[in-house]
Amino acid sequence: MDSAKTEKARGSDPTLTPQANEVSQLHSGLCDTPEERCKTISSLPKEKAVLTFAPNVPPSITRNYPVLLEVPLTTSTKVKQLTSQYKYEQWDFNGTVPGPFIRARVGDVVELSLTNRDETGNPHNIDCHAFLGPGGGSALTTAEEGQTKTARFRLHCPGLYVYHCAAAPVPVHIANGMYGLMYVQPAEGDLPPVDREYYVMQSEFYHEAPEIEDDGKPSSTVEFSYPNAIREEPSVVVFNGHEAALTRDKPLKASVDERVRIFFGNAGPNLTSSFHVIGSNFEKVYRDGDVISPPGQFVATVSVPPGGSTVVDMKMLVPGTYTLVDHAIFRLEKGAVGYLNVAGEPKADIYHSEEPPAPCVGCKLHP
Repeated sequence: MDSAKTEKARGSDPTLTPQANEVSQLHSGLCDTPEERCKTISSLPKEKAVLTFAPNVPPSITRNYPVLLEVPLTTSTKVKQLTSQYKYEQWDFNGTVPGPFIRARVGDVVELSLTNRDETGNPHNIDCHAFLGPGGGSALTTAEEGQTKTARFRLHCPGLYVYHCAAAPVPVHIANGMYGLMYVQPAEGDLPPVDREYYVMQSEFYHEAPEIEDDGKPSSTVEFSYPNAIREEPSVVVFNGHEAALTRDKPLKASVDERVRIFFGNAGPNLTSSFHVIGSNFEKVYRDGDVISPPGQFVATVSVPPGGSTVVDMKMLVPGTYTLVDHAIFRLEKGAVGYLNVAGEPKADIYHSEEPPAPCVGCKLHP
């Protein structure tokens, strides 16, 4: 047996980096004591995770070995503009709703540090659907006000996963904005490259009617409504945390003939999303965040349950404005709308009329 085969027989692959071999040995059972496992983890090179805020996505990971991936998260509360009419106190990770997009790779060990800066006294934690173990990590990361909790989680399963706070009462923490997405790339390469990648997350907010101020006018700030949440009757349904996140504030952008990928998550806490982009079909759909199975092809609408996700690819053939919606279409009136603006020259062989476009006045779907 030659030296390369001998090394493989011992659990070491000469084509891999030393760090990758350590993980390979761990998975094959050669590191079979807790001390050996901890030593293996501690010997991994450290790397700070690139965290991005919606709609931005971190670049694809190109390394072929695992790392100890440092992921710092903080919790806080802030009164923010939820709709054009009302402000609302959102609970957040790293100052945003949704929380940051986390990109990692199978074999990585996530070193998650959660610092609770919420001055209201609420404890917070992380339940990440990519973490294997009781509570998805929540029991190890529960931090009281002013505390930092750190725990490590090895990533075994590729895919797109929701993370959220799971401190009691769990539905209230999610309903107020504590969620985000983690994408775990397969160890053997990423999804096919595209021209643009975006992060979009749908969620609902439940609020009471505004209080009447001393001057007789309604307050511009509304409070959370537990009864409305129990009845599953949202006041607001939005993409990326507030009504105008993908319209006035920051519409998505692309050019003709580009491929666009959307990492889409549904935080819920109650409603299933029927995600659809008006004027386009999804060329590829990685349903339920499954990036290993063959994707669906040329799908118009994708169902995404609360706590679920999907990855969709589109090729933009015609310039213009494409509208992101939940096709439970009355949710449009509650804020579930976003725009993808595609620049480029018209293509009369695909989309043409002798008459100019005439969208209806005040239409939210076709600006």
